[in-house]
Amino acid sequence: MKKLLTLSMILGAVALSGTAMAGDTASVTVSANVVGTCKFAGTKTGAVTFGALDPSNAVLVNGTVTQPQFWCTKGTSATITDNKGLHGGGTTFQMQHSVTTSELIPYTFTYTGTGLGTGPATPITMDIAATVLGGSYSGSLAGNYADTVTLTINP
Repeated sequence: MKKLLTLSMILGAVALSGTAMAGDTASVTVSANVVGTCKFAGTKTGAVTFGALDPSNAVLVNGTVTQPQFWCTKGTSATITDNKGLHGGGTTFQMQHSVTTSELIPYTFTYTGTGLGTGPATPITMDIAATVLGGSYSGSLAGNYADTVTLTINP
């Protein structure tokens, strides 16, 4: 009986050692690509307001600006461009009269067109500035003038 028990143990050990010799390994490669992206943040709007322009005291007027914000993937650089506004002529930005569409008032519109992203948790505030020269509106038709500038952001 002792011999049978010993033989069973030896055969079990041999069987187990054969199983261990049949083992193998495999490797699995895991990868990802974080896309460099840039987006306008929040409401995606800004505004420039010149208020009431008085032709009898035609002076340079700086616009009051609500600055839009943007963010980019960490380490990604942003490039912002514009369309010169709906009523732009060449490189000139112009506001158009609400009724008499041939009446235009030119204005300057500048902004910071680049930035280095640190992620969506830390948006970057744009630095927009706009002015109207006194001579640009001193002979203008009374009424409301407006324009819309579209900004485009790309990484």
